[in-house]
Amino acid sequence: MRTQYALLASAFLLAPAAAARTLTPHDLVMLDRISDPHLSPDGTQLAYDVRSTDYAANKGVHAIWLVCATCDKPAPHKLETGAGGSTHPRWSPDGRALYFLSARGGPTQVYRIGVDASGSSLSPVQVTHLPLDVGTFRLAPDGKKLVVSMAVFPDCDTPECTKKRLDARAADKASGTLYTKLFVRHWDEWADGTRNQLFSLALDAHGAATGAAIPLMRGFDGDTPSKPFGDDSDYAISPNSATVIFSAREAGLSEPWSTNFDLFQVPLNGAGKPHDITAKNPAWDAAPNFSPDGGTLAYKAMKRPGFESDRFSIMLHNLKTGATHELMVKNWDHSVDALRWAADGSALYVTAEDTGSQKLFSIDPATGDVTTLTQSGHVTDIDTAGKTLVYARDSLTSPTQIFRWAQPQSIRLTNADAEKLAGIDFAQPTQFTFSGWNNETVHGFAMPPAEAKKGAKYPVAFLIHGGPQGSFGDSWSYRWNPQTYAAAGFATVFVDFHGSTGYGQAFTDSISGHWGDRPLIDLQDGWKAALAKFPYLDANRACALGASYGGFMIYWIEGTWGAPWKCLVDHDGVFDNFMMGYATEELWFSEWENGHATPWENPANYERFNPANHVVDWKTPMLVIHSAHDYRIPLEQGLAAFTALQRKGVPSEFLTFPDENHWVLRPQNSEMWQKTVLAWIERWTKK
Repeated sequence: MRTQYALLASAFLLAPAAAARTLTPHDLVMLDRISDPHLSPDGTQLAYDVRSTDYAANKGVHAIWLVCATCDKPAPHKLETGAGGSTHPRWSPDGRALYFLSARGGPTQVYRIGVDASGSSLSPVQVTHLPLDVGTFRLAPDGKKLVVSMAVFPDCDTPECTKKRLDARAADKASGTLYTKLFVRHWDEWADGTRNQLFSLALDAHGAATGAAIPLMRGFDGDTPSKPFGDDSDYAISPNSATVIFSAREAGLSEPWSTNFDLFQVPLNGAGKPHDITAKNPAWDAAPNFSPDGGTLAYKAMKRPGFESDRFSIMLHNLKTGATHELMVKNWDHSVDALRWAADGSALYVTAEDTGSQKLFSIDPATGDVTTLTQSGHVTDIDTAGKTLVYARDSLTSPTQIFRWAQPQSIRLTNADAEKLAGIDFAQPTQFTFSGWNNETVHGFAMPPAEAKKGAKYPVAFLIHGGPQGSFGDSWSYRWNPQTYAAAGFATVFVDFHGSTGYGQAFTDSISGHWGDRPLIDLQDGWKAALAKFPYLDANRACALGASYGGFMIYWIEGTWGAPWKCLVDHDGVFDNFMMGYATEELWFSEWENGHATPWENPANYERFNPANHVVDWKTPMLVIHSAHDYRIPLEQGLAAFTALQRKGVPSEFLTFPDENHWVLRPQNSEMWQKTVLAWIERWTKK
């Protein structure tokens, strides 16, 4: 009997018949991307975001789609919200309207559109008229209030004050900025003194904002949502619409080396200062979720300060007594990602990585009993309302689609990219295990080319993931996608070495202080094991590729394990680990990974696994990619590596994008990235 997961993996192979072809870099760039599913209050309709590609404009364009969440034969359709792009769909408490964000005609604002039971819509109406961009928003359960986030100066009482100050700054002919503390820059932006802060707005009978925006974080030196990747999961409104609880880190002078995010409670009417309800935990508290009855707050928390990859456990806080305890989930050594209450409060639905997949689980909040709801693929967003549970899932053989959970088989609700992917021949991955460092079991995947022939051998792309606390598992990627290599005639191998997530916290912890030994042993043993298990791999025609920590490993391999490789590809890697300790913006990361010390406190820790110290042995041809807006691993790291390669006479090329950060996001840049990488490895693996 075929399981639901086998059916899901082959879903696109069952598209309308067409001539077989393989996935190209342009195909990958042009695929629609589904995210942010939200159910209507009764659980019958689903709204979600679809990001399509405007290739000529070199950008993504967002639209809101609707689908019946409970129909046996769902038929998704685009919601006509007008020009300007639409994101962040959120249902009104009565289910008769959707609120969303759009930047049509000026700053990003909140809009409202009526939706009837059939999914038909009326004309959209602008809800907010604020002078600044609205970053995120939430509707109060009573439908009478709206909470929005905006980037403001913390000492300003109104959004208008911030707008006036920004306008004056823009008019000033002097271009200099004087900083008195870190962050000076973060991810891909220079600090401008503003903070993401929450404001409350009253809504009239027609759902439009009225009156002044009430600051809820007046004078608070911190961001909600957090920068750079926070969203509306960083705050929640109580079921009685009286209070907001938000996750934030008080910056002070220690922001770049602190991971102490706390949960703060504040009245929705702004009458009072935020109260810290998790002050006793010096580590990360996040993702506040009120139980449906309003009596319990579920959230996730780490225990070790200064470590961003500690295990997120589930905490339960009694909002009446203030008592807090950890939910002890039985035989479950996983770190929580997404977190939601069941509509009746009987369960907590969570996602967590598990041996190469990110699965959906149901946990009993009273007993800690856990039930695994999905087995393969990569579950990201989840939502629940009424009796309906939906989740977004991708895999190595499918971009994201949304499913309604059901037994014995989940129901697929969306069909994005069905026509674009019709007839494409996807390669099928195989997970394998081997004995790695310390004789412990390590997992990996191998994939033949899309049109592999029995008995033939093929060149190999050996992919190394970043993080380093990350995973190359059963998930879809728009850059490091094994299917693009398979389509170009390459086999792929990727190993979840010690330090990877989804194999228990001890396994994740094992890489800290050991960047260059334990993972390298796993990669070497994994390569040997893959060669022994998969005869289609050509050991004499292989290139290794990696980004971020994977890029560090490429530089490290260049000086310590170059023999198997015909070429190397490094994207945004750490070349000089000692300088990285000074130049990166999130200092807690480098300090934790190098023995909980600064470079001047223990320079030996930073030099122990420093690729820059092994340049004398560099000889394998390398493509270096590094972009100008990467402030996590600054551009000079890639420039220095390319300089070393050129000065030593090692065949090398350098690709840089002046408008990209640690990732490559613009469609035409992404396609250029893919083609440049493929051309490089093809050059060195030709027979």
